[in-house]
Amino acid sequence: MVRWRAGRVVQVGRRWRGAVELDVALVRRSAQDPTTVRALAYPGLVGEPVAGDQVLLNLNALDLGLGAGGYAFVVALPDRLPVDVAAPGHVVKGRYTPLQTIVLGADEEASRHRAALAAATDLGGMPVVTADLHSALPAILAGVDATRPGVRVGYVMTDGGALPAWFSHTLDALADRLVGVVTVGQAFGGDLEATNVHGGLLAARHALGAEVTVVCQGPGNLGTGTTWGFSGTAVGEAVNAVAVLGGRPVGAVRISDADARQRHQGLSHHSLTAYGRVALAPADLAVPLGLPSALDDAVRAALAPLCPPHRLVDIDVQGLDDALRAMPLKLSTMGRDLDADHAYFLAAAAAGRHAATLLPN
Repeated sequence: MVRWRAGRVVQVGRRWRGAVELDVALVRRSAQDPTTVRALAYPGLVGEPVAGDQVLLNLNALDLGLGAGGYAFVVALPDRLPVDVAAPGHVVKGRYTPLQTIVLGADEEASRHRAALAAATDLGGMPVVTADLHSALPAILAGVDATRPGVRVGYVMTDGGALPAWFSHTLDALADRLVGVVTVGQAFGGDLEATNVHGGLLAARHALGAEVTVVCQGPGNLGTGTTWGFSGTAVGEAVNAVAVLGGRPVGAVRISDADARQRHQGLSHHSLTAYGRVALAPADLAVPLGLPSALDDAVRAALAPLCPPHRLVDIDVQGLDDALRAMPLKLSTMGRDLDADHAYFLAAAAAGRHAATLLPN
């Protein structure tokens, strides 16, 4: 169900690529409704809001108290609808929802990449880093940059978290560090659009010219606390796709000694399930050297049953901390910054470093 509300834009706030924040005065329908809310609009979907605009809102995220998605979302500017825009695409995302949108697939007939992608059959051995959370992306990129500066890195965003790439502050901050973003499945708003992970990987390699690609979901993570009830199972599916297409899967394992939840202590059960039960092809699992001894012992003991078929690779972390601190955004995962959950970010950077070492000299 949708918690619908109407309101009026009081103030237009900060913006980043594809999104703008608003302060909206609500037309209150219950005593529990706040007087004003922080709302997010995607101009590519609803048009450019201005102060005084009437807005139709979805308050579900605020009602649930979601962290990454803690906004009211603008569904429409009903009194000032955007003009129709003719577009050549035929790929529908958000399919059969009230906000389904039409995009141009990178491999559609009208795309300038059609010929290259129609002829593409494999990744040519490209290293591909697979990760559970969106917060791993900048750390992986730091590891690549610290090891092989100037390497062209692409990002394939799956649909396990946020669907619009525009929601991500991370992608806005990394815009000049990535050769591009491919949104796949129901996700949309990237530089290129693809139907599935396989098509997204081929687009990253043959349309964006990526030498290394990172695959992970957008911001936000769905999890029920059960063995199978989490969106990160897509990590294992990505490993399979990379292998089928002749790439080199590199697993960024999710480790932590700061997460209060037992299932994420040491090696997260997300990594255990994704790499241990979903991935049917072997991957290189990068483990940073120099972790606190108790954490290192726990991680290696948890990974031992997975290797083989996977291969555990020890990674020298010299220079990675400096690279992480030099990133153009504040690193954060589940509300914890680099110092609060150092091992998590170091493991992601280690995977990026290993991917860079797999490139030919």
